[in-house]
Amino acid sequence: MKSIFSKIIAGEIPCYKIAENNNFIAFLDVFPLVRGHVLVVPKIETDKIFDMSDELLSEMLVFAKPIAKAIEKSFDCKRCGISVIGLEVPHAHMHLVPISTADDLNFTREKLKLEKEEMASICEKIVSHLN
Repeated sequence: MKSIFSKIIAGEIPCYKIAENNNFIAFLDVFPLVRGHVLVVPKIETDKIFDMSDELLSEMLVFAKPIAKAIEKSFDCKRCGISVIGLEVPHAHMHLVPISTADDLNFTREKLKLEKEEMASICEKIVSHLN
C-alpha cells in the first residue's frame, strides 16, 4: 500500500509544494510545529532514512540546503532545525523547522491547525526566497 507521501508525489493528494526535482519533493507539513515547517521526502518509497543509498541520502541534504536557507529568510528564527523521526509515516523524510530554541523541535507539542490561505501564504513566502 502506498504511503501518504507516495500519494502526494503521484499527485493524488494536493500539497503546498516548496521544491521538487527527480529524486525529492519538499512541501509544507499540514500539521506543523510552527509556521514554515517543511517536509523533505525522497520519491523512492523507503521506510527508514538510513536504508536509503549513501548517494541518495547525501543528495537529500544538498536538496534541503537552499530550502533551509529560504526558511531562515522567511521567518524570525535563529536557524532552521532538522529532525528525522519517521514514526508517523512509513516513508523516509526529514523535517525542516524554523527554530529559536531546542523546544521548537519538540514533536510531542500540539500541532498548529492553519487555514488554507495562511498555508498558501507561507508556501509562497518560502518559495520567494529560494535562489
